[in-house]
Order: sequence, then structure tokens, then C-alpha cells
Amino acid sequence: MAKTKILDSTQISRKLNRMAYEVYEKNYGEREILLVGIDGNGYKVAQRLQEILAKISNIKIKLSKIKLDKNEPWTSEPKLDFSEKDYINKSVIIVDDVLNSGKTVMYAIKPFLDSSVKRLNVLVLVDRSHSRYPVKADFVGMSLSTTMQEHIEADFSKKGNEAVYLI
Repeated sequence: MAKTKILDSTQISRKLNRMAYEVYEKNYGEREILLVGIDGNGYKVAQRLQEILAKISNIKIKLSKIKLDKNEPWTSEPKLDFSEKDYINKSVIIVDDVLNSGKTVMYAIKPFLDSSVKRLNVLVLVDRSHSRYPVKADFVGMSLSTTMQEHIEADFSKKGNEAVYLI
């Protein structure tokens, strides 16, 4: 399979910086934001975002993780590493690397539907625009129209050498 690099480490950093400023602007008056990274690359993107937000704002940024089966998320409840008190009346941002069909994000949002969050947003590094679910990202690093046969792969395995590929 041929891989085409669509974002290198520098471009990823620029997009994350821009999105961090957008998050800060939208949450300017908040005292605390909960960043919820979807386990895997979503969590890595959330970690990077937390680092940037800590440098540019005085808002307390709490980083958390949500684990779910990305292929069959309906088979079990998402596992959270935080409690309900961490997000009641707070701004919550669900973070993932790539928005494909919206299925993973849809199920990641589920735990927040039965509680009172102040604001719930979605942030993704790459949006493929292939929504099958009524999910859209509020903060997008890059929108890329692809065919259904093409895939996007984010590689965050080596810090400073991150990349996103079209396969």
C-alpha cells in the first residue's frame, strides 16, 4: 500500500497551536476545561493540546482518557478514567486524531448525555467528511475529502517525528 504524507510534525504542531487558540477563545471565561482523549492517538493529541493550552492560558486543563472498542463500540460501555464530578458544569472537549464516520466520537459522547456539562465540543486533527452519524467536529486541524477506499493513519509513535498519512 502506498503511503502519502499529508502532515509532517511541523504542520501537526501548527494545526494544534491554532486549535489550542480556538479552544482558548471559545472557553475564555472558564476556570477549568476537561480534555477527554479517545484512547490511542486521540489521547496523544489531547496531551499535546494540554501542553499548548497550559502555555497560552491560565485555564486549568484536566486531561482524561476514554477507552472504547472502536470497531464495535456498542458491545460495551466506554471506560472512563475520571468521575462525573470532574465534568459537571464544566466545558468538555472530546479529542480524537481522525474523524471518519463519526461512530467512535458518537459513542465517546454517550457518557456525557445523562449529566449536566456546561459545553461539549469535539476536536479532531483530521476530518475526512464521511459522516454516517450526526457528529461534527467543532475544532478541526485539517479537512480532507477522501474516497471510501482511502484511509488516514496518524503516527504519533516518535515524539518530534509525528506524521499523518493517506493510505
